[in-house]
Amino acid sequence: VQLVELGGGTVQPGESLRLSCAASGFFFSTFPMTWVRQAPGKEPELVSVINKNSESIDYGDFVKGRFTISRDNVKNMLFLQLNNLKPEDTAMYYCAKGDLRGAPKPGWPNYWGRGTQVTVSS
Repeated sequence: VQLVELGGGTVQPGESLRLSCAASGFFFSTFPMTWVRQAPGKEPELVSVINKNSESIDYGDFVKGRFTISRDNVKNMLFLQLNNLKPEDTAMYYCAKGDLRGAPKPGWPNYWGRGTQVTVSS
């Protein structure tokens, strides 16, 4: 399994980023996928989950309509559009294989890639 996250960067409050995740080594189209983020010194938190055919999507409460998850099962890609970014969104963002909502947090790193850093600062 290989997950490669791209698209992070440093932006100002209110700006946008589009994160992508290239998946390989497994049948991407048959798995739900999760975006997770972790800020320094904090526990990871679930950002969004999408099921295998994009019919079911869930977001963390803090998202409040600002982020959009999507996937392309032909290209084995997962995306996260981040709009109206806030300083508190600063974190490493990871894509993870599967739906992590039922998994214990200490085990989450077993399912995610190397991550991409998002920094929101004025």
